[in-house]
Amino acid sequence: MGQLGLPELIIIGIIALLIFGPKKLPDLGAGLGKAIRDFKGAISEEPKKEEKKEEKKEEKKEEKKEETQPK
Repeated sequence: MGQLGLPELIIIGIIALLIFGPKKLPDLGAGLGKAIRDFKGAISEEPKKEEKKEEKKEEKKEEKKEETQPK
C-alpha cells in the first residue's frame, strides 16, 4: 500500500491535466522542480555560509550607522 505504480501515475497525470489544462501544466512542473532544487540546496548548504552572510550584513549595518552619526 504506499507504492505508486505506472497505472497510478498515469491516472494522477490525467487528473492533473484535466484540472490545470495543457497550457498551465508545464509551468507547474517547472515551478515544482525549482522548488525541489531550492529545498535541496537549502538543506545541503553549510551553516557556516549562513553565518558569514549574517556577519557581513551586521558589518554593513555598523558601517552605515558610523557614517550617519555626526562627528
